[in-house]
Amino acid sequence: MDDNQAVEYLESLIGQTLRVHATDTRIFVGVFKCTDAARNIILANTFEYRYPTTAAVRDAALHSALESLGETQYLKINMTSRFIGLVVVPGQHITRIELEGTPQQSRVRESVKTS
Repeated sequence: MDDNQAVEYLESLIGQTLRVHATDTRIFVGVFKCTDAARNIILANTFEYRYPTTAAVRDAALHSALESLGETQYLKINMTSRFIGLVVVPGQHITRIELEGTPQQSRVRESVKTS
């Protein structure tokens, strides 16, 4: 992919919802606004998600074990979340970026990549 194609692809993502994973295991889900040469990403209307703490997992496992008494069971614990609005995610802390979109949006991006 040459520079022009890369710029076109990034421009096609503006306004789309991205899921950005950080090195500290947090996940940010928000609307992509822009990026820069340092790979910093700005997201709007962003929610931050965190995995449950070790203590929360232990407490849930204890509670589940007391209820089941010997039955094999899977433990389901929700991530914690909070609305943080506008956020800058530093490029050095980004481990993965995922696009959340409809099949219609995917077809539009594919046509931009192939032209």
